[in-house]
Amino acid sequence: MRLPERVKMVEVGPRDGLQNETRPVPVEVRVDLIDRLTAAGLPVIEAGSFVSPKWVPQMADTAAVLAGIRRRPGTSYPVLVPNEKGLEAALAAGAEEIAVFGAASESFSRKNINCSIAESLERFEPVVDAARARGLRVRGYVSCVLGCPYEGEIRPAAVAEVAARLFGMGCYEISLGDTIGVGTPGKAQVMVETVAARVPVERLAAHFHDTYGQALANILAVMQLGIAVVDSSVAGLGGCPYAKGASGNVASEDVLYMLDGLGIETGVDMTALVAAGDRICRHLGRPSGSRVARALPRA
Repeated sequence: MRLPERVKMVEVGPRDGLQNETRPVPVEVRVDLIDRLTAAGLPVIEAGSFVSPKWVPQMADTAAVLAGIRRRPGTSYPVLVPNEKGLEAALAAGAEEIAVFGAASESFSRKNINCSIAESLERFEPVVDAARARGLRVRGYVSCVLGCPYEGEIRPAAVAEVAARLFGMGCYEISLGDTIGVGTPGKAQVMVETVAARVPVERLAAHFHDTYGQALANILAVMQLGIAVVDSSVAGLGGCPYAKGASGNVASEDVLYMLDGLGIETGVDMTALVAAGDRICRHLGRPSGSRVARALPRA
């Protein structure tokens, strides 16, 4: 197998993992989670989003979260920004990296952000331009890359088109998200090969949900094609509210266990990562969604 020697783990738990929780997660709990993930050695930690609190109340007070965390040199703390108003709020809060979020499915785009794919890309362009002009790095997300809850299977060419548009705008990295977790390794490879024909593979990241238990297999499959950036969520937090039965993101602990077993460097400490997951799960009042966290003995 042709696998990367090192993989960059992008921790999405504090944003993607918590944004749909019904139980309130106070600022101090979010700050504690991010600080623990920082101490575990994760190089990228999504800190929150500057979207309307009317639509995502759990992400209110992201500015306070950014003000409260202990930033480690060399660690990025990106925030999701949907429009220019959100960008201004992110800049005022001291954000150094932002992310914009598109979709490869027309139906999902309209349901999720209330506009067509073309309209979403038009909205993102001035946001990306303004962010880069102010010295911020911009990451792009493409959701529904292997399936949509409304349209079913998505053509790889449609994914490649959106990814190429985001890359052309200036997004330094494009995260390819299997939002409802329906992908399988062969389909994941075909999708990545199609996208990589238009966006360099070293600029791509994998973001898989584990609805059908395929996330780790899919990650391994696309790593064989050269992908060396993997999104994951501590304790498997998160899920797609628009997809019935869709489970959360693949657990960071499970990804790390696989990468450690393959001898791939990450710089992430398993003990500290599991402890961070345990802590947030205690607050949420439920067990970890990570198989590794449940299996490892506790001190």
